[in-house]
Amino acid sequence: MPGRMIRIGDVAVGGGGPFALIAGPCQLESLDHALFMAQGIARASGEHPFIFKASFDKANRSSLGSARGVGMHEGLEILARVRGEFGCPVLSDVHDVAQAGAAGDVLDVLQIPAFLCRQTDLLLAAGATGRAINIKKGQFLAPWDMAHVAAKVASTGNENIMLCERGTSFGYNTLVSDFRGLPVMAQTGYPVVFDATHSVQQPGGHGATSGGQRQFVPTLARAACAVGIDGLFIETHEDPDTAPSDGPNMIPLAQLGALLADLRRYDDLRKSGPDQA
Repeated sequence: MPGRMIRIGDVAVGGGGPFALIAGPCQLESLDHALFMAQGIARASGEHPFIFKASFDKANRSSLGSARGVGMHEGLEILARVRGEFGCPVLSDVHDVAQAGAAGDVLDVLQIPAFLCRQTDLLLAAGATGRAINIKKGQFLAPWDMAHVAAKVASTGNENIMLCERGTSFGYNTLVSDFRGLPVMAQTGYPVVFDATHSVQQPGGHGATSGGQRQFVPTLARAACAVGIDGLFIETHEDPDTAPSDGPNMIPLAQLGALLADLRRYDDLRKSGPDQA
């Protein structure tokens, strides 16, 4: 049976409806670039509402010399402009308790990075904002462990929680997607999101930076839609090979529309059947 539905602006997540789209570049680069990307995603998604995602600070880069982004103050201003001009909810990561309050004043969704998903104080601070919380499942966690993670946020009285699968560590510099984890996490009753971008990441695969296999994003996204998901997380960029972070994982913006049309067919077929468990 479908789990609970949460509403984030015009975007419904869960409840057996079409998958919610979370899309955008990995890292905020500038106001002009963010507006350009939001416009491209709006065109690609058509009538499908979306949540715009971009990180104001990539605090978990592979090396000290990697670009981290525009910072929280400028980043929140940019994301507020994106929401104002396109009417879409906005999402970004928070990395410590000190960021949660300011981020919660602007963002519609606070995202907890996978490496930080067991940080109790961060989860409580994020939950206390009352905003929707997208929690990435740690690469080191079993899917059933996410029930305890979600309970920390829910203890604040905030049940606007999404649980996000982004792959599990498989040896060195490799992730694997265990699709059994999607229905397991769905048993919590919270909407489940599949991160097709970071599931193809090769953490530290290029030494000082991470690698990735973006050619497998469509494959894994189709599989996730066939299993059953409430949301789909896809990072995109007009020229991924020049992006400041996670370029190897991101799909070109020009390909997003065709991919979404394909994925909606899988999602429709899955959710039109008698069994949505």
